[in-house]
Amino acid sequence: MNIDERIRELMEKRQQARLGGGEERIAKQHSRGKLTARERIDMLLDEGSFEEHDMFVTHRCTDFGMEKQSYLADGVVCGYGTIDGRLVCVYAMDFTVFGGSLSETFANKICKVMDKAMKIGCPIIGLNDSGGARIQEGVMSLGGYAEIFQRNIMASGTVPQISAIFGPC
Repeated sequence: MNIDERIRELMEKRQQARLGGGEERIAKQHSRGKLTARERIDMLLDEGSFEEHDMFVTHRCTDFGMEKQSYLADGVVCGYGTIDGRLVCVYAMDFTVFGGSLSETFANKICKVMDKAMKIGCPIIGLNDSGGARIQEGVMSLGGYAEIFQRNIMASGTVPQISAIFGPC
């Protein structure tokens, strides 16, 4: 495979990740008067400032037929950008992917961006739209909540933490 083919493949994979759970689920989200995770980030941050982390991450669950259902970014969009030129870290739960439910890898992505915010001392913004834990993963997804909450405690009094709730959460 030559470099042009690899670049084309990368661009296609990025486009697939940007679609989250797919065009049909995006349309359903819009029909409810709701924005997608990426649309929320685009509205929040300065234009063109968002840098996404872990766009190609997928869940690791193989129980209950989950190995046949995999989406790039695994239901949460994480990264950093600026608001009025000031650096912030942000994550947005993507309801189009498994109802925004939290998996082990989903939690790891949030923890990673929270760690980055604490390391550099910038605010962390969470845009929450989730049906809760991804029950197919059992205690692995529940353990992810513990890791996130631990970081909430560690960041308390250190960096601003802002949350917005958009769904059932």
